[in-house]
Amino acid sequence: MLKQLSAQDAQFLYTQTANNLTHIMGVYIYDPSTAPGGFVRFKDIIRHVESRVHTSPLFKRRLHRLPFDLDHPYWVEDEHFDIEAHMSHARLPEPGDWRQFCIAVARYFSKPMDMNRPLWDIYIIEGLDRIPGIPKGSFAMLHRVHHAAVDGASGAHAFIAMSDIDARGTPAIPEPPPLEELGRPPSSAETVTRAWSASMQSPVKFMNALLKVSPAIVASARKSMAEGGMTAGVPETRFNVPVGPHKMFDATTVALADVAEIRKKVPGATVNDVVLTTVGGALRKYLAKHKELPKESLVAVAPINLRGKEKGAGKASTPGNQVSAMSVPVRTDIADPLARLAAIRDYTVEAKEAKAGVSARIMTDLSQHIPGATMAAVARILTSERFAVRGTNLFISNVPGAQVPLYLAGAQLVQQHGMAPLANNMGLFVATPSYNGRIAFSIISERAIMPDIAFFRECIDESFADLMAATPKPEKAKAATATPKPAAKAKPKRAAKGKKTTPLSSPPRRRGPLDVSAAPKGKADNGPRLRGGDDRVKTVAKGNATGKNRKK
Repeated sequence: MLKQLSAQDAQFLYTQTANNLTHIMGVYIYDPSTAPGGFVRFKDIIRHVESRVHTSPLFKRRLHRLPFDLDHPYWVEDEHFDIEAHMSHARLPEPGDWRQFCIAVARYFSKPMDMNRPLWDIYIIEGLDRIPGIPKGSFAMLHRVHHAAVDGASGAHAFIAMSDIDARGTPAIPEPPPLEELGRPPSSAETVTRAWSASMQSPVKFMNALLKVSPAIVASARKSMAEGGMTAGVPETRFNVPVGPHKMFDATTVALADVAEIRKKVPGATVNDVVLTTVGGALRKYLAKHKELPKESLVAVAPINLRGKEKGAGKASTPGNQVSAMSVPVRTDIADPLARLAAIRDYTVEAKEAKAGVSARIMTDLSQHIPGATMAAVARILTSERFAVRGTNLFISNVPGAQVPLYLAGAQLVQQHGMAPLANNMGLFVATPSYNGRIAFSIISERAIMPDIAFFRECIDESFADLMAATPKPEKAKAATATPKPAAKAKPKRAAKGKKTTPLSSPPRRRGPLDVSAAPKGKADNGPRLRGGDDRVKTVAKGNATGKNRKK
């Protein structure tokens, strides 16, 4: 059965350029000492991955694009699939330290993918011998997948499906359902007929969708005009420039237990709030060092995973993109770390999609009914260097991962990082995947924008340390938990001479301060289940950046 890309998936194809490649990449570091014999060979990794290609349809399907992008592309089976064509390996030069590793990761991420075969590949890097916190002799697996094929959630699921829960090779996820047959590529007559039919039906479907969301669009347009347009509240920074082809990478990790301790200092704060606060503090330090800190707060785009949250939303095992997004000020204008966290918490509690203008979800619904050729042309124009809008300063993504050790061919995963594409006028991306009790801050930028990326990583470490060392002010903590005193009865005032008196109503009951000490935590994200229905693979997602997952 023919399967066509959705409009949201296809946009990552239309917006790709030589400078802005739209693939994502997982960076996984393994300790081979846990494998049988204490080592893992490259052919062992190939054999392991080959045994798991049946767990996801993304491994064996390729794109079939129409001439001039008359309609969105189709997924078809790759009749020439060869797993060894998707896998390669190299070794770090001596001394095999962290800086050399980051350079190798950035260079591989900056290379374009082969778009004529299934949109994934794996690059093994050996010789990680002198990296603090990493066992000597470790190797890394760089797993690239095009964003047209997966989003963060489905990409994380595909990786876990490729992993084991022990060194003996027990799959982390039970046998998946049979994959659907995609069949042969459509003929020229079929594609032209389908494209013509879609173009004829698109205006009607688009108008129907537009009528449903027009009140929200009108309200958002009025609000945007009143506030000064799309760029209102978004300061101009070094990140809001055209992006070049040479990407940069660095990363650091922190313990989730420490994140939990920080959350306790500001009742109601979530893991995502702490992440946003840490990045906000790091940006404040970095820009202040360069004498570029604006008076206004920088604004980040934070994604919202729609899987399982809306009617018709797919599961994490379904490839493709099902995300929305919203803007969140990271309060770089606030010096005090806990005051910054409280401000971000307050914003994310209130900032629902309906209150944040036209949500990305509405725009996604409308884009489903735009003809492929029109959408391709518009997408290329709007993301070009000349017309890209300064709607944000950076992108921050938090994708929960497994909280138990995972293995590949017997080697234990010790660290996990993530990389994602940049865009013109958005030259900084911070990905924060979590794994086995730790959360990583993976930094992606461009050489001309952030040549001193290692310094920004140090700023993240310092910002997190500031949050750990900060102490809540006693008077505020007391006010937040105090029991309101009963209101005193109001004494009737003596009426002025010569004036009528009226009976006084009962005095209004005085409201005590809001007790937020027992604010409910966010709902736990339902991660993939293990063989036998065991829930040992758990994920950490204490509410997303919008506060949508908090119980009311």
